[in-house]
Amino acid sequence: MTADQKRHDDVVSRRKFIAASGAAGIAGLAGCTGGQDGGNETTADESGGNDEESGSDETQSQDTEQSSNEGPSLLTAEGSSTVYPISNKGASYWVSNAPPSDGEYWGANDEGSVPGWDELGQPDMKIADYFASLYGFETTGKRSKPPFVVNVGLSHSGTGCKAVRDGLVDIGNSSGPITAELGISESERDENYVDHVVGRDGQPVVVSSDVSDAGVTQLTGEQIRKIYQDEITNWSELGGPDQEIYCVGRAEGSGTDTSFRLNMLGDANAAMPGVDTRQGQNHGVRQVIQQNDGAIGYMALAFTNDQVRPVAIDFDGTVYKTSRDADHTIFDSDYPLNRDLHMYTTITDDTPSGTDRREAAFINMFLTSFGQQLFVEDNNYIPLPTKDIESEKAKLPEQA
Repeated sequence: MTADQKRHDDVVSRRKFIAASGAAGIAGLAGCTGGQDGGNETTADESGGNDEESGSDETQSQDTEQSSNEGPSLLTAEGSSTVYPISNKGASYWVSNAPPSDGEYWGANDEGSVPGWDELGQPDMKIADYFASLYGFETTGKRSKPPFVVNVGLSHSGTGCKAVRDGLVDIGNSSGPITAELGISESERDENYVDHVVGRDGQPVVVSSDVSDAGVTQLTGEQIRKIYQDEITNWSELGGPDQEIYCVGRAEGSGTDTSFRLNMLGDANAAMPGVDTRQGQNHGVRQVIQQNDGAIGYMALAFTNDQVRPVAIDFDGTVYKTSRDADHTIFDSDYPLNRDLHMYTTITDDTPSGTDRREAAFINMFLTSFGQQLFVEDNNYIPLPTKDIESEKAKLPEQA
């Protein structure tokens, strides 16, 4: 038996153990999403499921069959602070199971309709009811009582990839490729995981407001590389103030750090001796840059603000600007720091497709024009083009 086979046997065993442990164990875990940054903490009725009386033999049989086939009613995810605003907002809406008539909560436009929802053809269904029903789950018809509960934890990409590898969560959120996060080959990835891309991030390089106000609003890729390799140490070398550069990096193992090294320095393990401090999550980078003059960092688009400003970057004569309506922007697919945002699931003997019904129902919610608008674009990320949405949908199991 190989190490990978043993690991996935352990994953299957763990899923069966959780399923057998019953509702009491699930109730202690279900109903909330991690609420450190990027979304509100949410709660729901932990019981999930349908409205039938739990005491009947028929209902108990149905519950046992669902648990043995699909694992516990609780769906768990963890990982990247970049993917977190998407995943956590989605979980918040899912757990609320709100009707589309609640336009204020859903983010209705000026006409009072929810962008993209009418295209789904179920204007009166509650959100979790609709997407879960596509994969055979019985609807509850009740607000704050979805067919199953979703719990999203916040850490970073490396942790999320390891957690899904080890069977600790159902979905591993990552802003870096799992090959780099786990140090595995592409063939190992394809044998053991399914990579669900739900959006993209035009990863910006940002500076503190004092640097931007002093006129440093554009850098070259080579200048940024030299800053992080400790070859440029003062903003005066770049036409800015006589101010020492305070260089902020993400924690090693985060997808943002992995992607930055790959795309900017050409190697996921490239040395960055110019880094003065590292932060585990995007909001930590934002806070440090807000509090320090002369700062530079790299982060997810969703975390920029008036005090933490993206700079335009000249890569080999093409300047990628920070506004969406420019000829070349950091929102373009050819922007060199552009990276996919991943939700990884595992291939096991019980789930040879790599995605069970719970995972498919939740992930499918993001792969609609409604989901791309509400959870991706509204978080300042880049929605997937139609052809990419269709290719991602093809990775999901058939709908019921």
